[in-house]
Amino acid sequence: MRVGKIQRNTRETQISLSWDLDGEGVYKGSCGVGFFDHMMQALCVHGGFDIELAMKGDLEVDCHHSIEDLGIVLGMALKEALKDKGGIRRYGSFYIPMDEALGFCALDVSGRAFLVFDASFENPSVGTLDCCMVKEFFRALAFQAGITLHLKVLYGENDHHKIEAIFKAFAHALREAVTETDKGVLSSKGVL
Repeated sequence: MRVGKIQRNTRETQISLSWDLDGEGVYKGSCGVGFFDHMMQALCVHGGFDIELAMKGDLEVDCHHSIEDLGIVLGMALKEALKDKGGIRRYGSFYIPMDEALGFCALDVSGRAFLVFDASFENPSVGTLDCCMVKEFFRALAFQAGITLHLKVLYGENDHHKIEAIFKAFAHALREAVTETDKGVLSSKGVL
């Protein structure tokens, strides 16, 4: 069973999270930011992951701490669930069309944290999510999990569609990368 369970409490957020990599595609809970809960649900449905979240954040300030800290905790949970990263495909990539927008994700579950984020947004927010927090979320997740992560919106007009396209592309690419194989660690070094 590949599950990561993390509890993290700061003065800004209190988060308890469980991430089952071999789930049914179910998201339970809320981060308190409606559009971001929609993205978390998309991540679960399209990745076949189960995420259970209990969270309280200082949303009276803005969404920054909540979204970034959720990325941190998800990255920690992913790292815990994958342990030594043995027996997985390691790499994944996927394109997602979302109406007029096209999103792409390529990733390597390598133990080496890196983010390339090539997306721009026309508006400051979608619902109560500040668009600038999308990059911060993925940076926090990638650096905590040890993933080399490339995300790109190739084109699009609607910010909702652009963000959703990269979340769904990430979900499919990650599902591909964490798919189990009957081999050991996929590295010429023998370790990741």
